[in-house]
Amino acid sequence: MSNEKPLVSVVIPNLNGRDMLACCLRSLERQTFKDFEVIIVDNGSTDGSVEMVRSGFPWLETVIENESNMGFAKASNQGIEAAVGDLIALLNNDTETHPGWLADLVRAAEANPDAGMFASKTLLFDKRDTIDTAGHLIYRDGLNRGRGRLEKDLGQYDDKTDVFFPSGAAALYRRKMFDEIGLFDEHHFAYGDDIDIGIRGRLAGWGCVFVPGAVVYHMYSATTGKYSPMKLYLVERNRLWIVLKYLPVKYVLLNPFYTKIRYLYHFYGMVRGRGAAGRSVSEYSFWELTGTVFRAYWDAMKAFPRVWRERKRMMKLRKVSDAEIDRWFRDYGMSAREIALQE
Repeated sequence: MSNEKPLVSVVIPNLNGRDMLACCLRSLERQTFKDFEVIIVDNGSTDGSVEMVRSGFPWLETVIENESNMGFAKASNQGIEAAVGDLIALLNNDTETHPGWLADLVRAAEANPDAGMFASKTLLFDKRDTIDTAGHLIYRDGLNRGRGRLEKDLGQYDDKTDVFFPSGAAALYRRKMFDEIGLFDEHHFAYGDDIDIGIRGRLAGWGCVFVPGAVVYHMYSATTGKYSPMKLYLVERNRLWIVLKYLPVKYVLLNPFYTKIRYLYHFYGMVRGRGAAGRSVSEYSFWELTGTVFRAYWDAMKAFPRVWRERKRMMKLRKVSDAEIDRWFRDYGMSAREIALQE
């Protein structure tokens, strides 16, 4: 790690991830690229995470301690504000990085000055030949999903370097882009943070590059659980805010239609035990999940005045046409069936 002003600042939010975080930090010690700093933002952990970092990794100088769980977005912003690098790497605590991860990301940033976002290839931690995400795709109602998720990694995406936005689990951003468009929306708390900043960056004209050599192994949803009602609530509420803030009016008006189609596939998935809905209903009741969705909608709409004011502010950043946004859904889009029935 660099003793002078580093080129890259690696920001890691943490909540009760002591053992996962230790694994993550050990992998950063093995990076071939050394010009970086690491910033831990702890969200009130009670498992000894901070003590472990201070005693086990004395080279790590910056640990921000929150008294309670401030959420992923707030913690990420605190880390970015404390960072000194021109490039900001956002990394989940439930990841292990390949030794060449940062080196490949930095090479991509140097080769693509018009890109503000760089996506890692994330593979499953416990099935290292299987893709978690190779960049992200988007459905027309604002929900997103990792490209290639759960496919065996045969290099099928390695020559397709233009992606919509990176997974926040392991992404590199230019500080210059944050200076222009702002940081993560702290109202989101968690989930949807990466698509929120991704769409905002795209609206401002920044591109995103997929870097296949920048490999990270990810313990998917290790902190909140893969199919928990809390995750369902945050995903549904936050994606409504994203649609209202960023998409053209025609997509806002058509949103109920696209969502209805997706819900029909989710219902089919519940019956057949397929997709996230099929998994969720095996652990939680149908009525609990339905109530969670209604609560997400209610809370999303209660915030409508604030979100609409935010939309007006965000539209001032916009540098792309409606035709370009239509292209996003053609080039980076996915079907309702695919997003509902694949895990």
